Amino acid sequence: MFSELSPIVQALIMSFFTWGVTALGSATVFFTKEVNKKTLDVMLGFGAGVMIAASFWSLLAPALHMSENLPIPWLPAAVGFLAGGVFLRLIDKFLPHFHPGLKKVEGVKTHWHKNTLLILAITLHNFPEGLAVGVAFGAVAAGIESASLAGAIALAIGIGLQNFPEGMAVSFPLRRAGVSKWKAFWAGQMSAVVEPVAAVLGAGLVLISREILPYALAFAAGAMIFVCVEEMIPESQEGDNGDIATMGTIVGFVVMMILDVALG
Repeated sequence: MFSELSPIVQALIMSFFTWGVTALGSATVFFTKEVNKKTLDVMLGFGAGVMIAASFWSLLAPALHMSENLPIPWLPAAVGFLAGGVFLRLIDKFLPHFHPGLKKVEGVKTHWHKNTLLILAITLHNFPEGLAVGVAFGAVAAGIESASLAGAIALAIGIGLQNFPEGMAVSFPLRRAGVSKWKAFWAGQMSAVVEPVAAVLGAGLVLISREILPYALAFAAGAMIFVCVEEMIPESQEGDNGDIATMGTIVGFVVMMILDVALG
């Protein structure tokens, strides 16, 4: 039974699921060379809404609940959340990467091809997602009252949902640039290879020390919010589909909220 497995194995299995959904998104490149811009913007907005909701219900809320008996109950969540945002900002500042929707290269100057930089950008997205999955399953093993196995699974399902357009966001620009279908698919699905690694890391860290759990939960939330605000939402709003992309964000938020509250 899944519930009888160690939290590290549980996190690994569910992170393979989220990786697999990225691969499904990438696999759409076999059926068409182009994706409708409006569709992609809505999907990016939807993914941002999912991540924002997951950041609160699955990560920040348990962190606050764990700390409610401390002298300063908001401190672990605040410190962890800020640390997650700062950590992603530093990576964003120094790691070379390319945002196709915003048509700009960020990070230190490099002669790497834009295709490589595009893969790095999506890989940067996926690290905090894998970390969030691992920390969520670690919280269940730690016996946190506000954390449940169903809630951790709901988080993984939500992250999987928003990984679908991320796989597309890598494969289709590569295909348009003349890369073969198989290479475009391979690069797209490999952008999520960091998720199982981050999931095992997150689960392992919180199992080592229960005291760091509220910080780790909030850290993952801060990192995911950074990705949403810095990249996913601006890219979904870049074209002429801002209103419908915004509705996609709202729908994504509601879907993740329902998943987490109903299952968690």
